[in-house]
Amino acid sequence: MDKFQKFSGIVVAIDRPNIDTDAIIPKQYLKSIKRSGFGVNLFDDWRYLDPGEPGKSNSERRVNPDFLLNKSRFKHAQILLARENFACGSSREHAVWALMDFGFKVVIAPSFADIFYNNSFKNGLLPVVLAANLIDQLFEDFERQQDYQLRVDLENQLVTNRAGIQMPFEIDEFRKYCLLNGFDDIGLTMQHADQIKAFEQKYFAQYPWLQ
Repeated sequence: MDKFQKFSGIVVAIDRPNIDTDAIIPKQYLKSIKRSGFGVNLFDDWRYLDPGEPGKSNSERRVNPDFLLNKSRFKHAQILLARENFACGSSREHAVWALMDFGFKVVIAPSFADIFYNNSFKNGLLPVVLAANLIDQLFEDFERQQDYQLRVDLENQLVTNRAGIQMPFEIDEFRKYCLLNGFDDIGLTMQHADQIKAFEQKYFAQYPWLQ
């Protein structure tokens, strides 16, 4: 998992509350357990006017010209601004994979569904919770400014706009530590590789028939 420290990126804002995980990545695309390849179907029902199926080329589908992610200036957006209760619904981890595979590194919202929030940290996506009035202001700024960007500083727990206005956010210290160091669950375990190896050697020396 990549380390997350300080990051500046283009913002895209989707002004809908209660966006569920089936909207983020529809159920027909959940057959794969690989973490890559889902970005092309992120918000699939909103990005395309034709229904999609696994294995069907998106080049043959009609694109929805009104959906923001289909506009060229948001093709490289890496910060998603959303409304309350983002990623509610089913617990599919694919929702995080799809967002990251598209290129998103941060999602900013007033609230998140619990399972999505936990899955985000495990995969290196930073979910930032800000007060509703700050989210309102960010949406207003997004509408007024072209190529709207924000800076996210995880170490100091700050979101900063172009005017230099800083918005602090809270984060669990352990999750912050993992993101700063690029540790997923496996990475955390491997920090104890020497102790694990020593235990295995001692254990199998005592019970050699188990090897």
